[in-house]
Amino acid sequence: MNKILKEKVKETLQAILPVAVVILIISLAVRTKWSLIGAFVIGVVLLMVGLMLFSIGSASSLMPIAEGIGRYITKRKSLALLISVTLLMGFLITAAEPDLWVLASQFVAIPTPILILTVSLGVGVSLVISLLRIIFQIRLSVLLLIFYAFVFGLVIFVPATFIPVAFDFAAISTGPITVPFIMALGLGVAHARGDAKAEDESFGLVGLCSLGPVFAILFLGLIYNPGFENGNEDAILGFWGYVSSFAMSIGFALLPFLLFFIVFQVLVFKAPKKEIIKIFIGFGFTYLGLVLFLTGANYGLLVLAKQIGEAIVTSQYAWLLIPVGMILGLVIVAAEPAVGVLTKQVEEMTGGAIPRRLLLISLSTAIALAVGLAALRILTGWSFLYFLIPGYLIAILLAFKVPDRFTAIAFDSGGAASGAMTATFLVPLGLGASMAIPGSNPLTDAFGIVALVFMLPLVTIQILGLIFHKKAKKLRIKNDIEEIINLSEDIHETTNHHH
Repeated sequence: MNKILKEKVKETLQAILPVAVVILIISLAVRTKWSLIGAFVIGVVLLMVGLMLFSIGSASSLMPIAEGIGRYITKRKSLALLISVTLLMGFLITAAEPDLWVLASQFVAIPTPILILTVSLGVGVSLVISLLRIIFQIRLSVLLLIFYAFVFGLVIFVPATFIPVAFDFAAISTGPITVPFIMALGLGVAHARGDAKAEDESFGLVGLCSLGPVFAILFLGLIYNPGFENGNEDAILGFWGYVSSFAMSIGFALLPFLLFFIVFQVLVFKAPKKEIIKIFIGFGFTYLGLVLFLTGANYGLLVLAKQIGEAIVTSQYAWLLIPVGMILGLVIVAAEPAVGVLTKQVEEMTGGAIPRRLLLISLSTAIALAVGLAALRILTGWSFLYFLIPGYLIAILLAFKVPDRFTAIAFDSGGAASGAMTATFLVPLGLGASMAIPGSNPLTDAFGIVALVFMLPLVTIQILGLIFHKKAKKLRIKNDIEEIINLSEDIHETTNHHH
């Protein structure tokens, strides 16, 4: 236990401290209030403790439960059971995503409960489709091509002000609770299938699960006229306000899932008492970790990020928003709880062929570029579609060129990278900047940051896959040539000896 704790402390410090140092330097440079810097320091401590507890808790509760349920519903070989259980689980686990509640509260035209229910249902439906893909061995690239063709067909009929918002909600739906759960569920289904390709096909679920919310929110865009309200700072909750608010919302969000597990334990798992105690303790750590993490992020980062964004664009060096955004994007991805879960699982599943460090460097580069492009959009007012359509077109074309495993990992990485830290720091940074620019509309200019953070890893990780694939191919050819030469030499020696 002490070894695990030391490892988690080390991982947490490596993830949070670079972000904290960069934000602190920027805060001092733009002369933000000392009270905000003090709140930020408290927030960073909570972020570190929360991330550590969440990592320990999710590994011993959410992931083993999800994998166990995945194995069970696949072995039963009942499509009706798989569809109903997966739909319910996808709905419940997404409703527990705190990032959704943070982003949903920005809109007054669409009631928050309707947004949460819509996104949760979208994830549930797409999770069902994702698991059916594993069972029926449907190629991921084919599904992506079909679904994104429908998405961009629907975009034509949706108001332009709503498109960045829709893609932001879709990206944020895969956060610190959803990612480990979905990946473990897919792993359980893949293991139950049991053939050689099954393990590869357990990746890609996170990426596919963002497609349901895109459809769902775009349909809402046909019904509602989206609005944006700039909340004043007086409405920002104090420290204990955030603690009580998140303690209640996360408690209510996790409770249905906990009850769902209890039902499965009584009827199916029948795990020993020691295992049950371990899972309940894991749930406690997950709950406490998320409350502390989100309290720290909101209390310490939310207002500070808006102030930094506003200070930069109202100075004579407004263009600095681009390099500042890129630096933040470079370091912030390592602090995302879901990224840690994903990179570890990818390294384990690929037997070290895709090292965790290389994946993190690739993701950090992609996120830096994404935030830089988002900052450029805020300053210029360029349409979100100028970036979205070419980006997804390249990502889909690459999907037919690289091995399926890399396509799946790329789409999973996009979902994992666009999480809690993005919602609570990068989005407010963009909003603060956009609201300080005369004539700028936050709905069209500031929103879309999360969507770009989701999209760029799709391209970057697949390019990485293409390089790996070509190198592996050259190595195979070289080995084949060497085998032929050795065989020829053996035949030649045998012939000479015979003579």
